[in-house]
Amino acid sequence: MTASPRPVSILIAALGGHGGGVLTEWIVGAAAHAGYAAQATSIPGVAQRTGATTYYVEVFPERLAPGAPEPVFSLYPTPGDVDVVIASELLEAGRTIEMDYASPARTTVIASTHRLFSIAEKSAPGDGVFPREALEAAARRLARRFVGFDGLALARQHQSEVNALLLGALAGCRALPMTAGDFEAAIREGGVAVERNVRGLKAGVELLAAGPPAETRPAARRWAELRAERAAALGRRGADFTDLAARVEAEFPEPLHPVLGEAVARLIDYQDRGYALVYLDRVRALRALNRGLRLVEAFARRLAVWMTYEDAIRVADLKTRGGRFDRIRREQGTPEGAILVVTDYLKPDLDELYGILPAAIGGPIARWAERRWPEGRPTVGQHVRTTTVLGFLRIWSLARMRGLRPRSLRRQREFALMARWEEAVHAAARLDETLACEVAELANVVKGYGEVRRRLSGALARCLDEVVRPAIEADPAAAGFTRAAERIRTERLRLLSEETPSHPLPSGTSSGNPLPSGESSGNPLPSGESSGNPFPSGESSGNPLPSGERAG
Repeated sequence: MTASPRPVSILIAALGGHGGGVLTEWIVGAAAHAGYAAQATSIPGVAQRTGATTYYVEVFPERLAPGAPEPVFSLYPTPGDVDVVIASELLEAGRTIEMDYASPARTTVIASTHRLFSIAEKSAPGDGVFPREALEAAARRLARRFVGFDGLALARQHQSEVNALLLGALAGCRALPMTAGDFEAAIREGGVAVERNVRGLKAGVELLAAGPPAETRPAARRWAELRAERAAALGRRGADFTDLAARVEAEFPEPLHPVLGEAVARLIDYQDRGYALVYLDRVRALRALNRGLRLVEAFARRLAVWMTYEDAIRVADLKTRGGRFDRIRREQGTPEGAILVVTDYLKPDLDELYGILPAAIGGPIARWAERRWPEGRPTVGQHVRTTTVLGFLRIWSLARMRGLRPRSLRRQREFALMARWEEAVHAAARLDETLACEVAELANVVKGYGEVRRRLSGALARCLDEVVRPAIEADPAAAGFTRAAERIRTERLRLLSEETPSHPLPSGTSSGNPLPSGESSGNPLPSGESSGNPFPSGESSGNPLPSGERAG
């Protein structure tokens, strides 16, 4: 007596709003078109990225004879007993593997390897990004077959969607009895963006036929190649950057050129030439005390990020740049000539609002507000449609207030704490380079916006008084200040961990680039791995106007 065939089980791990439900309907529709029995269930998460949206499909691999009994399907997946896992993003593949759904003996994992960073990753004051390499290594080791490709990049290339590419990969791996023609018929019967999704299906099938392309990381580019790009991106202020970059290259050792050059570009873009000169003077002052490259680089990196704290003026500037709207059009696949509508959801608290005022005006308001609301200032929610004339002008006008920044209350407060940190770095630099590097890294504690930034700024101030100074005084020079450096490092990690949600695979919903780039960082220049930008990731978390953007 031969055993009855068992259904083929498919677990789809998607993100809210990323087409997991449509992908499920296509698979069930293809099975129906080909004459196979199938069943689908879903465990929906939330529409935004604070949890996974999971779908489960079973397809009986044989056509049923007339009058034959219906197969019995399961409503839920069983760990170790899933044939195919489809993940619309790499971390979702990791989550299914962590929950033991994949099996080295039977499971094919099909995943798009692009990343949409989780809430936990983006909330980390330091670099909270889960290592991509660890996710891919786990998928290859714990599944029978791993099919990984950058679905987002391919979808843009073919003007399609990630879920259509994944459907094509599923058809190409032949884990199901249906043909590519059955899947195409399901797309056409579904009637959702038919031609766009058919293109993605065919691209996925072709990808599997040719073998997934080897994903190569672009090699880091040399600073000499990037300097002209930075100058061009700064427009009329490019001449100031070129002049200061030449000074940097003449005065500082070559290993410091990328860090200092990127910092100068960032500071000129943020404020002006004079602001960049203040930065270079501070770096020179430290180098006069200790010429160790490791210390000067760490200090220069942290100082540049802190000096470009993101106030309301900076956020307004970033949100009204032409490149931002071009990026949104490109990412949304907006057809040429179509109307794009972008709504920014802003929620600054009072500190962000009166922080841009001159200290003489903002100071009394701040003292009153701090007495009135000692536990945290109220927020002012706004929905601004920045693709309309009035909405754009509201934000654009705020961005033009850069001239207020040198006298602003926010700058006064940021620079006061910055000076205390810098003084501690100088004191440590006179004693020991490793100790001074640990003190320099303490600047990474100051993150976030609103109440989070106030809390972390206060934590750094207490750390300087209660940990750094006593640790230095208690550690004799003969010991090389090893204990003091370790104590300061431990305190820094403790402060960072207290602000970081601890999840083995963080759940929730954009980075490992050196000078944080794009909208959240304010770097107008190409950055990240391809640019060789030397600044650590996640350093631009201080957005004073927290916002979401919706493109329609």
